[in-house]
Amino acid sequence: MARSTTRFVCQACGAIHPRWVGKCDGCDAWNSIIEETASETAPMGKKVSGKRSGRGRKIDFVELDGKIEPAPRRMTKIDEFDRVTGGGLVNGSALLIGGDPGIGKSTLLLQVTAALANGARCAYISGEEAEHQVQLRATRLGVEKSPAQLAAATDMRDILASLDNADGPDVVVIDSIQTMYIDALESAPGSVAQVRACAQEIIRLAKRRGFTVLLVGHVTKEGTIAGPRVLEHMVDTVLYFEGERGHQFRILRAVKNRFGPTDEIGVFEMTDRGLVEVTNPSALFLAERQDEATGSVVFAGIEGSRPMLVEIQALVAPSPLATPRRAVVGWDSNRLAMVMAVLEARCGLQFGGNDIYLNVAGGLRVSEPAADLAVAAALTSSISGRPVPAETVVFGEIGLSGEVRPVGQAEARLKEAEKLGFTAALLPGRRKGTKGKRAAGGLDLHELRDLDELTRLFEPGAGPIRAVGNG
Repeated sequence: MARSTTRFVCQACGAIHPRWVGKCDGCDAWNSIIEETASETAPMGKKVSGKRSGRGRKIDFVELDGKIEPAPRRMTKIDEFDRVTGGGLVNGSALLIGGDPGIGKSTLLLQVTAALANGARCAYISGEEAEHQVQLRATRLGVEKSPAQLAAATDMRDILASLDNADGPDVVVIDSIQTMYIDALESAPGSVAQVRACAQEIIRLAKRRGFTVLLVGHVTKEGTIAGPRVLEHMVDTVLYFEGERGHQFRILRAVKNRFGPTDEIGVFEMTDRGLVEVTNPSALFLAERQDEATGSVVFAGIEGSRPMLVEIQALVAPSPLATPRRAVVGWDSNRLAMVMAVLEARCGLQFGGNDIYLNVAGGLRVSEPAADLAVAAALTSSISGRPVPAETVVFGEIGLSGEVRPVGQAEARLKEAEKLGFTAALLPGRRKGTKGKRAAGGLDLHELRDLDELTRLFEPGAGPIRAVGNG
């Protein structure tokens, strides 16, 4: 009979401690250490062997210039999903999809399963819902006629036994990995040991049998996938499904992808018939924008390979509090503090006694530094009371000395703006030594060298923004 010992494991990072402590030394999390029973029996009943005697088997080395065929892809025909995964699913790969509760992870994967089932054998295994609950969702989505197989199970031993055969499925969805358990471990489902062991077993079988496995992962209150951090290292692709409850838009973002880019996003709209692809996100994000509103600026951003226009709103209002509020939605609050400090130190604007509210409309989260100039323009517009022309887009990075720095893919940003009917752009001046003219099409380019040139556009008595040439 296997002997058991007790150990204390951090549920946030997986660090093992010899005794209980209030704060984990590995990740500094408080009250995250739980006592677990560690058995000498490995997962799935494999015996733990001692130190191997003798010499190990010699491994084979190959050259770096070997000819490798590109991995075949399994297309879902859901273009936004295929874009994020790098062009479809790769056989034998493992994908981890995380997101807030109720954001639509199960809905998305059920639609993906139904789309793939027309040309591949697909299995959807739910550990959180019964079969009839998933069937009701399939009926609501209109995919109940799909030939996909459905099961409700949480015992990983039973799941592996059902999948480990020659005529097994080509695509497997596990919803969710935190509900699965291995009976060889005495810890509860969702614990670090169970999540790590269950993920390891299903990924090992997927690699051996060559099927694609999609794992749904819960997220913590900080927005990261729950369980040990090693879980993200075990899979080939990590996707986050983002969105605000009050908005119908959903963003599928890749943060890790061994078979494709890691900066792509897919945009969906949640409807009563499930998730619908958004082929032109820029037009949708700007649909409710009001013309000639102070503090409103259209930012020309880049998400992966896709240019995207989004509205950035700022409100500067007198504060009755000793410590004014700084509320930010969709952008980095630390970067907002930096932009405000530069405007105060280099341009003489005063925000000290005002509340500052910044919002990225539509529920999108912007992370690239190119949004600095758009935020500065929105703040300056709000505090001065002069609106930015509605047909103008803004992008550029700001340095601490007040200079406006160039950003990448400027041509793609300008082409997207022109396609949507914009006529002017505020953008950084060109680098020294750059030859030739910037391809701007029909846009009037207003190149800025520093923030002083931006703030002068909003001074009392200043005329409308004029073109300064395309050179």
